[in-house]
This record gives sequence, C-alpha cells and structure tokens, in this order.
Amino acid sequence: MKKGLFFLVMMLLLTSCGEFNKILKSTDYEVKYSYAKKYFNAKQYSKSATLLDELVPIFKGTSNAEESLYLLAQSYYGEKDYQTASQYFKTYYTTYPKGEYTELCRFYSGYGLYLDSPDPRLDQKQTYEAIQELQLYLEYYPQSERAKQAQNILFELQEKLAYKELMAVRLYFNLGTYMGNNYLSSVITAENALKNYPYSKYREELMYYVLRSKYELALVSIEEKLQSRYRDVVDEYYAYKNEYPEGKYMKEVTKYFEYANKRIVNTY
Repeated sequence: MKKGLFFLVMMLLLTSCGEFNKILKSTDYEVKYSYAKKYFNAKQYSKSATLLDELVPIFKGTSNAEESLYLLAQSYYGEKDYQTASQYFKTYYTTYPKGEYTELCRFYSGYGLYLDSPDPRLDQKQTYEAIQELQLYLEYYPQSERAKQAQNILFELQEKLAYKELMAVRLYFNLGTYMGNNYLSSVITAENALKNYPYSKYREELMYYVLRSKYELALVSIEEKLQSRYRDVVDEYYAYKNEYPEGKYMKEVTKYFEYANKRIVNTY
C-alpha cells in the first residue's frame, strides 16, 4: 500500500514537472500567462515567478502589463524573497501611480521589508527602507484599512532601531576608558537616540546611561573640566527625576547626584 502510494506521488510529480517544462518552452504567451496565474493561485510561486519573469517585459504596453507585474511581485513575496518582491512592488507603483494594485504594492513593498528586517545586532539597511516605504504608504493612504497596521509596524521598527542604539550605548559604557574615553561616546549615542526616538520604551534606560556616563566622565576629568561635569550630572539627575520620579534607577542616580552636588563649588 505504501509502495503504491509512493509511485502515485512520483507519477504526479513527474507529470507536473513535464507540464511545467512544456509550458516553459512554449512560445504562446497567452497560454504561458494562463499557467502562470494557475501556478500562482495554487501557491506554486517559484513556477509562477519563472514564467512571469519572461512575460512581464513582453507584456509592456498590453492589457496584461499591470496584472502580470503585480503577480510577479506577489510571486516573489510568496517565495519570501522580500527584497526582490519589494523592488517589483516599487516598479509597479512608480509605473502605475493610479493603477488597480497601487495601494497594495505600496503597502507590501514596506511590509515585505519589515518581515525581512534583521536582528538588531546586524546592519539595519532593510529596516530603514521598510520605514521609508511605510511612511510613504501612510502619506498616500492615511485613511486606509491598513493604516493602523502600518503605523504599528513603524513603531515596532523604530523600537528596533532604538534598541540597536541602546546596545551601542551599553557597549561604549562597558568599555569605559579602554583605548580612550568611551564614556563620551556613550553620552553622544544615548543623546542622539533620545532625540531620534523620544517615545521609545528604552527612554528611561537611555537617560540613565546619559547620567551615569557623565558621572563617570566627571570622575576621570582633568581639573579644568571637573566643575562643569559635576553640574552636568546634577542637571541630568533633575531631568531624570522629572520624568521618572519613581524610576527603577532612582536610588542609584540619587547617589551620583549627591556625590556630584557636594563637590560643586559656588563662585557667587
């Protein structure tokens, strides 16, 4: 019984492969297109993409041009080749700015890149591209049924970028004075992150690292910079306290504040 089932499956596969190879060699483009749509609807995206890759240039200027380009983009999307899919979605909406599938192409161009967005430890080129595409989508279709989803994805991607910055801040802080003064880099990176992602869930920790890094900077400062850096610690303490009076770092930053405040020399 099992052996018979195996041969049946193999026969079906061979028949399917034979059919595809026959269609691939055909010079009847309408027949090829009907099979491309058949394979697409059957979720055989590799086959539909192979046929459509040939047909899309041929169909330029014809009644099949728009649909074939859209199906090609969706075929690559179905294969999870999101970079290629995004390029074809962009090609569609730039070629047909008022086309039947323009809204969908603008959305999926960004959504596919979002699905392909890498781990925060890696280069975030695709994340930035996804953000750009989704922001454009919201500009064009602010009332779309997908607008809320696009907005939520944007927040998620921005949080990923904020977290990447936080990891850099932690790294600089942990390096301390190794091969230079990394506390200053920690401050600059954290302050830029706070500016670029003001509503991030990592805001409190970023503010903590600004204060803590400035405190560490003061401890290793030369005499000429000591007073200004103690004042920086005090200023950061009040900034943190105003936003997070019950913050999880409150006890710790109070110690830094008290240490710095006692060492500030009033000149008036």
